[in-house]
Amino acid sequence: MGNIENLTIFGEEIIDSKSIDQIKNCYSEQDIAVLTADAHYGYGHPIGGAVAYKDKISLSGVGFDIACGNKAVRTDVIAEDLDVPNIMDEIVKNIGFGVGRRNPNPVDHSVLDEIAKADFVPQRGLLELAKAQLGTVGSGNHFIDLFEDDNGHVWIGVHFGSRGFGHKTTMGFIALSQGLKFNDKGKEGSMDSPPILFDVNSEIGQDYVEALRLAGEYAYAGRDVVVDTCLGILGAKPTFEVHNHHNFAWREKHFGEDYWVVRKGCTPAFPDQLGFIGSNMLDNSVIIKGVDSEQSRKGLYSTVHGAGRVMSRREAAGKKKWKRGKDGVKRLIKVSEGVVDFDSVRRRMKDRRIELRGSGADEAPECYKKLEDVLGYHKGTISVLYSLKPIGVAMAGEDIFEPYKAK
Repeated sequence: MGNIENLTIFGEEIIDSKSIDQIKNCYSEQDIAVLTADAHYGYGHPIGGAVAYKDKISLSGVGFDIACGNKAVRTDVIAEDLDVPNIMDEIVKNIGFGVGRRNPNPVDHSVLDEIAKADFVPQRGLLELAKAQLGTVGSGNHFIDLFEDDNGHVWIGVHFGSRGFGHKTTMGFIALSQGLKFNDKGKEGSMDSPPILFDVNSEIGQDYVEALRLAGEYAYAGRDVVVDTCLGILGAKPTFEVHNHHNFAWREKHFGEDYWVVRKGCTPAFPDQLGFIGSNMLDNSVIIKGVDSEQSRKGLYSTVHGAGRVMSRREAAGKKKWKRGKDGVKRLIKVSEGVVDFDSVRRRMKDRRIELRGSGADEAPECYKKLEDVLGYHKGTISVLYSLKPIGVAMAGEDIFEPYKAK
């Protein structure tokens, strides 16, 4: 574990230098910063980075996917009794995956009533989008997985956030930070742009705090709905539950002082707090518990949210673009080849008897560090309670049309 002034780095030797340089641009002398061992380069703030601010809150530190997080439940179903191929077919049939996707089975939830009368009024205009996407899963590394623990019980694990509701909330605040209106189109800036910081005592800072809270409630509701849908498909009851955000901001006390702590791709791990850490589609994921120690305190009680990328999506999958044919249908056209042979990945999954639905080369196991290696750098700050072997993986397929990217 490295310590540079008020920056603590876990696993410095396995973190790229661009991420370290990036986190250094995100804090001042009165702040405290952390990089977890799964850290990698992000927009304005590295994924795997946490910063405790005295009087500011960082839009860049929360990120575009407000309240992205994980939920896992242990069920009363035994894996050897389960028809996994059929269950995975039902999951992808009944739950929408991908950017901009609507729920094929719309649901009602009390969080929609909150959005309809949101204290931050511009969010009320996102109600129809929120209704359409509640209970859907995003693209990229967002997933629904089935696992088997050492006792043979089936677990459901999900990873996603506040969907288009959170993304449009973030884009609205980027516009506001540039003196525009919430619904205007602001400039996102480059990866190395300085972080967007709001004074928490300003009007925009208070509005952002309230908008975050509501987006967080929406993300929690979405993960609850998806897990409940999966429980219904399994005909199962939950016997244990873990649920956390890892892209969010919290008011916390550290070293005797109050801070606003933003964690981007960081799981909060206070003493005895539980967390679900996903790995990759092939290797085991874990349920962890926070441990109190000097290292934990220096790390703002933050731990990894996954294994951490080591390969870009374009390098892995090649360059592709959506093109409309003469028949008016948009299709994915390959422009250049990537380095990952995804057919080989599928064969490896089959050999391990893991049922895969969707995904693509940009989510292959070789795109990630090994979770067990990453967790090793956080020794003494967390303990592993359960190791979960994947038996079913569902993600957005690369052929799913993504309207935000295809325009």
